[in-house]
Parts: sequence; C-alpha cells; structure tokens
Amino acid sequence: MGGTPSLALPLAKGPHEVGCTDVMVGHTRQGLFLRLFYPCLPRAGAERPLWIPRYEYCGGLADFAQRSRRWCAPLLSVTLGSCRVPVSWNGPFKPSSSGYPLIIFSHGLGAFRTLYSSVCSELASWGLAVAALEHRDRSASATYFCTAEAGGEEWIPYQRVPQGQKEFYFRNKQVHQRAEECVRALRLFEDISSGKSVLNVLHQDFDLSVLKDSIDLTKVAVMGHSFGGVTAVLALVKEPSFSAGHPSRCRCAVALDAWMFPLENALYPEVPKPVLFINTEKFQTPESVAKMKRLSSRNSQTKIITILGSVHQSQTDFTFLTGKLISRIFGARGTLDPYKGLDITSRAALAFLQKHLDLEEDFDRWDNLLEGIGNAVVPEAPFCRSSL
Repeated sequence: MGGTPSLALPLAKGPHEVGCTDVMVGHTRQGLFLRLFYPCLPRAGAERPLWIPRYEYCGGLADFAQRSRRWCAPLLSVTLGSCRVPVSWNGPFKPSSSGYPLIIFSHGLGAFRTLYSSVCSELASWGLAVAALEHRDRSASATYFCTAEAGGEEWIPYQRVPQGQKEFYFRNKQVHQRAEECVRALRLFEDISSGKSVLNVLHQDFDLSVLKDSIDLTKVAVMGHSFGGVTAVLALVKEPSFSAGHPSRCRCAVALDAWMFPLENALYPEVPKPVLFINTEKFQTPESVAKMKRLSSRNSQTKIITILGSVHQSQTDFTFLTGKLISRIFGARGTLDPYKGLDITSRAALAFLQKHLDLEEDFDRWDNLLEGIGNAVVPEAPFCRSSL
C-alpha cells in the first residue's frame, strides 16, 4: 500500500454497460455543468474518461486540502492524472421505451462532478440516468464555464468562509444556490424531453436529443454526499415551489453522510418527501443526527442507517485510492473494504428508489438494508441506537 498511488475504481455490477458525457449549458455562471452517466450500448475499444478532467482541478484539490499548490498539485497530477473511469466516454446511448429514472447528484464540499464516478456509474448500470452536477457556488474545489468568446473560459475557485463571517450564513446561502441548481438541472431534462433544442457548449460528440423519449420524468430523485446530501434534502423543498405551473417531479432523496449544519431549522417542517440517510460511522455528530431524526419523526418512510467501519470519504472515489500519502491527505479509508461499502451504499439506495419511484425491478431484495439489517450496517446512528 505504500507504493505508487493509483485509483482502482470498480467496474459497475448492473446489467447495463455505462456511458458518460459532459454537458454545459449557457455561457455564464448562471448556466449548468454536469456529467451524465447513462446505460449505453457496447462499443469495442471505447475511450475511458480521465478521472481528474483537467490539471486545474489538481490545484483546486490542493487548495481545498490546505496543501501547497506548488508541490501538491503536481503530485496529484503525476499520481492520479492518468487514472481513468471504467465507463464509455460519449458511448452510444441505449434507448429505453419505458424511460430511465433520473437521479440528480450533488457533490460535497471541495469536490467536483467526477469524484463520485463509482456510485454514479453503479446506479447507471442498473438502468438509471445520473446527472452529477458541478456546482458554481464556490463550494467545488474548482469549476469553470465557457464564455461566449471562442475558446474563452472563466474559472471559479473554491472559497473558504470569509474572515469575520459566520459559517452558517455563508454555507446557508450556498446550499440554497446548490438546491436551485439541482432544480434547474431537472428543468433542463424537461426541456430535452419536450423536444427543445439544447446547446451543449462543450460541443461533445453526444447528441442530447437522443434522451428525448428515454428519460422518465415521473421518476426523479435527488442524491448527494455531505454538503450534497443536505442539498438533496433542500431540493425536495425547492422543487415544487421553484416555478409555477410545473408539476412536482422529485419524489425522494438519498443523502450520503449529509452535513446538516447549513440548513435552517424553519425548513425542516417543509420537507415533503421521504429521505434515505446513509451515514458513515466516523463523521456524524449528535446534533446532525438529531436533525435527521426530526425528519424521520415527521415521515415514517424516511430512514437512517449507518455503515460500520466507514469514514466520510468512504462514499467518494477517494476510498479506492491506493498509496499511503495520498490516502492520508484525503482521509480516504475506514476499516471496511471500500468495495463492500460501495455495494451497501448503492444497494440500499436502489431498494429505496424502487420503493419511492415505483420501479419495476428486483431491488427490493435489498430492503433489509433500509432497516439497518445486514453485515456492517446498523439502523439509525450510533448516537441514538440506545433509544430505539
């Protein structure tokens, strides 16, 4: 484990091959940027996308980890810059007459659109379309948009809480922007499904119109990790009220180790739909879990489970890093085998999605996980198990 670091992302286990493409809409920071994971047709010699898409993200990760850009960014580039995600880049979309359910995925603080490729591709392999956003609220370690000038780019760096400003107010403003971006992503897919021409300013070799009759917009969920987990919860509140005349589409949320701190207390009674909280063993606080319990006490379909032997980064791709130095920088590993952790996370999510999106699959074979029954999983969180 002390040798040359590498990334060993798992091959997805579902029945579909997985493709992915990048979609950027608009020439300002008010546009959208996401990576779409989807079931695809097999293609010989398919290109696999880079896990870290550009060198600028290495600098952003160094900044977020509070390490010197001078040595950390080149180290990340040399050790991880050639790592690829085991999916088909711009692979031919596999049409579906019944339509794939849509998952809007929100990343955590300091992450970006590719750092959850393992869980996103796993879900896609079971017949879901997953739109992994790259948020522009300055919570991503780095992101950018293409300006209207040919070849122009403007980068948006990560921002720490400004000195003298209370963290709650700073993060609360961000979580509202993030949730609005989730809803705008849903609206984007509504536009595509209605036949509107949507320009992907990245000019990728992927025609978005192929999605038109293959996304089922009656089966939509929001999902996210950490800051993205609480973003998913807030998106359930935002989406019905975001714009008049639209039916409410988001039917549930899956929150991976949600960082509940940025959400104001007044909004908890407003969360209308069920949430599955999948926590790791080492991250949550009693205060955060109490906030989750407020939601589960209001909705019997809201579930809280904890994966034993896991740490906060266990639900990101960083958990699949080998090499002690890089793993130490990002606190990437718990005691649980990361592949087992991914299995628990994705299977619990699929069982929950089947129940609340009315999927005609056999994901209910994993329903026990939703009750915290199984190897390395417990109900609720360690802080409140004694009160069960």
